[in-house]
Amino acid sequence: MIANTPQAPYYAVIFTSIRTEIDNGYGDMAHRMVELGSQMKGFLGIESARNDIGITVSYWESLEDIKHWKQNAEHQIAQQTGRKDWYKSYKTRICKVERDYGFGL
Repeated sequence: MIANTPQAPYYAVIFTSIRTEIDNGYGDMAHRMVELGSQMKGFLGIESARNDIGITVSYWESLEDIKHWKQNAEHQIAQQTGRKDWYKSYKTRICKVERDYGFGL
């Protein structure tokens, strides 16, 4: 589903990853992170796709809200487990959305 974001400006966190073969609760944790993130102040929405690489984009009102999400204790456990078990590599990018537009939304 395409996230219903407000009028720009707002922020996007783009998480791109390559998975290992280890599952070890990955699906459950991914679901929990979406659930938990959506309860955080400033959360605006999320979009995710996975094939050879995974790309998840979450949208936030402010850089401060993103910082609080990164520091969330449960999210930190997911980050540590990701580095240890789930990801061969990943990259996180934080961007300011200056403009957006679409069709059929």
